[in-house]
Amino acid sequence: MNKKIWDLYAPIYERAMRSDSKVYKIMYKRIPKVIEGKDVLEIATGPGLLAKHVAYAANKMIATDYSEGMITEARKGDCPDNLTFEVADAINLPFDDKSFDVVLIANALHVMPNPEKALREIDRVLKDKGILIAPNFVNHKGGFISSIWSSILKITGISFEHQWETEEYKEFLEKNGWKVRNCKELQARIPIAYVECVRSVNSNFLVQ
Repeated sequence: MNKKIWDLYAPIYERAMRSDSKVYKIMYKRIPKVIEGKDVLEIATGPGLLAKHVAYAANKMIATDYSEGMITEARKGDCPDNLTFEVADAINLPFDDKSFDVVLIANALHVMPNPEKALREIDRVLKDKGILIAPNFVNHKGGFISSIWSSILKITGISFEHQWETEEYKEFLEKNGWKVRNCKELQARIPIAYVECVRSVNSNFLVQ
């Protein structure tokens, strides 16, 4: 997807997500328990909403997005001292191997033409016993509201390359080397499958 679309969308992104605030509060409560005291990387942070709510629990957190407009928005306002924002591409991360205890990527894999590439980069920068937290929109056509909202986003230029059901999303992650250890479907305009993963014992991630 052309990142200029995200640059244009950046100033209104936060307002667009407000109607799902109850769902995000569930993640704001859960994620700090998982990242407590750890070094965390967030990919596709957007305007930094999730990062600003959970970073306090981490040792340090770097939140990235490939849209300069999103990072500009993210750097506005208050944020924890241990949180920094950087422009970075999910499929070419500027970090050393095994740099982070946790990688967080929310509502992004479904808009990537090749999300497998992002998962390989996550595998590279994650420590051996690292955790992947990957909430993602699912069931895009599962109901009237979901269908309408998906159509509105498509009109604005935000297309969904992948439209997984919850079980399909879990299968996609498992096929790409991750063991889903926690999954809960959260009801929003478009439902979100909240998942936490660790590497599969038989992971073959490095096979291109």
